[in-house]
Amino acid sequence: MALADLPPLREVIAAHGLNAKKSLGQNFLTDTNLLDRIARVPGDLAGARVYEVGPGPGGLTRALLRAGAHVVAVERDDRALPALAELAAAADGRLQVVAGDAMAVDPAALVGPGAHIVANLPYNIGTALFTGWLDGPQWPPWWASLTLMFQKEVAQRITAQPGSAAYGRLAVLAQWRSTPRIALSVPARAFVPAPKVESAVVHLVPATPMSSAQPARLAALTAAAFGQRRKMLRASLKGLPGALEAMEAEGIKPEARAETVPVAAFARAAARLG
Repeated sequence: MALADLPPLREVIAAHGLNAKKSLGQNFLTDTNLLDRIARVPGDLAGARVYEVGPGPGGLTRALLRAGAHVVAVERDDRALPALAELAAAADGRLQVVAGDAMAVDPAALVGPGAHIVANLPYNIGTALFTGWLDGPQWPPWWASLTLMFQKEVAQRITAQPGSAAYGRLAVLAQWRSTPRIALSVPARAFVPAPKVESAVVHLVPATPMSSAQPARLAALTAAAFGQRRKMLRASLKGLPGALEAMEAEGIKPEARAETVPVAAFARAAARLG
């Protein structure tokens, strides 16, 4: 059976009893046009290698295969494996399904350097996976781009600018050495079942780092600064030795609050911490 001959996704979900599990953060997309739009966000995927997390019944996987990609998909829900096996059989060798927990596998070893990561991330582990892909000591990273579905609120936090209500630690960690943008919004009604919130697809590509900071230093600095975001830096940073002095060296006053500090200032201050 070829990809074009596969039954509609809703029939696959029904045939395999794939009701979405809240405990796994599952919500399934079934709109073919929307799935194809997501698969186009990274650019031309013909012949490209793609890593996907949580394919479920394989809606986005189908779109990636239609785009010409070679896909490695990691799925921890055993119920979805028979449906994914049927998809792999129709994929002409371009789909490898790995049964396992995405939090425990090494994606770089599975798919190789230069791959794109494209995923409708499970809500309960999405942010943890995302920050893990950002905080590697080597830059540029092993991945070529990230195209990820998040709750819209999280997407806005990733792309937020200083002074906005959404600006915080996630924006700094994402923007100091990559360029994120919201590629498209996805209404709740597009999912089965419909979640209570809207979603958005964020696309990131690696960029030249704003400083030579160690990711762990920046993580510690932003955790302290935004951990008490209503307080002035002189109070929020007092528990991190040298942090306030590093911020002052970047022209940031002790009376400032974290949400007003530019990403570059955080990055350069973190570099001063060693």
